[in-house]
Amino acid sequence: QVHLVESGGGLVQPGGSLRLSCAASGRIFSINDMGWYRQAPGKQRELVATFTSGGTTNYGDSVKGRFTISRDNGKNMVYLQMNSLRPEDTAVYYCNFNLRDYDYVARDYWGQGTQVTVSS
Repeated sequence: QVHLVESGGGLVQPGGSLRLSCAASGRIFSINDMGWYRQAPGKQRELVATFTSGGTTNYGDSVKGRFTISRDNGKNMVYLQMNSLRPEDTAVYYCNFNLRDYDYVARDYWGQGTQVTVSS
């Protein structure tokens, strides 16, 4: 079994910052991609930022220049530093790992989601 645990969401004023963290634990053989997605009420889940297995980063257009994804491979953790937050960044943020467990089958795993609310 593999578990993802997120932390770091909350309420912040426009222009503020938050840092999200996500830790993967359990029977992990290798990690392919990892990243963050978000879903606002009434909208589809969208990509925020991802790391590919080769180390390439991808960002959604709306967060480029404001958000930064980073990782700690030794701890199986991924982070999202969010700066210059806007009300339209309000959403539930989900971390995602595509990884192989000891069955050597690659699967997507999702965190439980953490609420980020940007409001004055």
